[in-house]
Amino acid sequence: MKRILLTSFIALFSFSCFSQDTTSTSSIDSSLLEVTPAPPIADTLMPLAFDHSNAVKDNTKAFSPYTTRFKTEAAIIGASVAVNYIGFQLIRNKRDLTPDELARKTPDRLMFMDRWNAGYYSAKADRDSYILFNGSYVYPLAIMLLDKKQRQKFGQLAVLYLETIGITGSMYTLTAGLVYRSRPYVYGNIAPVEMRMSKGAQRSFYGGHVATTAAFSFFTAQVFRDFHPNSKLRPYVWSLAAVLPAIMAYERYKAGYHFLSDSFIAYTIGAATGILVPHLHKNKKLKDFSLKPTVVNGAQGLSMVYKIR
Repeated sequence: MKRILLTSFIALFSFSCFSQDTTSTSSIDSSLLEVTPAPPIADTLMPLAFDHSNAVKDNTKAFSPYTTRFKTEAAIIGASVAVNYIGFQLIRNKRDLTPDELARKTPDRLMFMDRWNAGYYSAKADRDSYILFNGSYVYPLAIMLLDKKQRQKFGQLAVLYLETIGITGSMYTLTAGLVYRSRPYVYGNIAPVEMRMSKGAQRSFYGGHVATTAAFSFFTAQVFRDFHPNSKLRPYVWSLAAVLPAIMAYERYKAGYHFLSDSFIAYTIGAATGILVPHLHKNKKLKDFSLKPTVVNGAQGLSMVYKIR
């Protein structure tokens, strides 16, 4: 929750910076149409060639593959913050395991692929995973600032970055708050008993660290692709996007915080979010996309609707 609140300052800056219409038009100088005595051909063509090159240069500076609108983006960010708050409240209100429930947590009750790390626990692997986790928040921002084309649209991209944080967090917090699934270390004797019984140990599904890392790494790759469609660096950026969340999944697996199935689902959700947030903004009719909190029969959730026309 702190990260979401801390990043909100970017929204205040971004909403004042990003362009609501990323398309640009060029006009013909009316003075070129005036009837004047014909100068030498060389004197006529050279100024026109110079002006044309400047126009191309200016269009390059203003280029953005995305369309953003203040009302739409504000609604998405606002809704995601609200849903994140609901999710965190659900997580806070989860209950601890009872001694009897803990005694029944045996690996034979798990599906075969989740038995592989049942009982694992490593405090060091848990600590190490936070290095990559915290770095994943910085990675897309660093690329935005280092890449000249992205830096010129930093305000607009920062809004997409916030939406990626918000949507990824919304889906994770709601799931972690509603689903009771014990972490792998609950099924062994390495972790302290108090830790195994705590409510924090009952949110193995799905991996928030993996989903966040995947969302940001694939978001960075997608944005780089859209700004540099012909770059030779694209394969390396996409390879890095695939490797970083895989490393995170391994660390969380080794730490005993998530089963393989948890990380696989988290990887898929995070990657899809990171790709789709910028991709959907390439659609010029963002009014076809909506995101809002939903309550159905007492169950809270996040409703995302995309109308295909």
